[in-house]
Amino acid sequence: MNYDQETMHLSTHLVFSGQCREAFEFYARTLGGTIEGMLAYGETPAAAEMPADWSAKIVHATLSFGGQKLMGADVLARHYERPQGFYVLLSEEPAKARAVFEALAEGGTVKMPLQETFWSPAFGVVVDRFGIPWEINAEAAEG
Repeated sequence: MNYDQETMHLSTHLVFSGQCREAFEFYARTLGGTIEGMLAYGETPAAAEMPADWSAKIVHATLSFGGQKLMGADVLARHYERPQGFYVLLSEEPAKARAVFEALAEGGTVKMPLQETFWSPAFGVVVDRFGIPWEINAEAAEG
């Protein structure tokens, strides 16, 4: 198959069990991003099919930062599965990597403390308070 590399885009889409709005507002502050859109179930034709207390839950959110996009949505408990088998990998300069790691670790679970490795001046693994697994990688300074 021949794919047009100019039109192909890869984005991360995260699912939550009702905390998408809170998570994306937190990620926007933590990552210095901009929420481009956040659509609630109550604002869509699907509103009638959702429980009344899900009217303000998010059917689609988009956060942009550093030329990247992060997408997200809330799903009903019967459809929600805790994330596993992947990490959201964020690479940043060391001071920012430390700040992001510390923010994500607050209320979350540190799986590997941020530390020097053979490939990075600082690398760590954390599951944030929303259940999203992250790998934070500080990029070595060039020179």
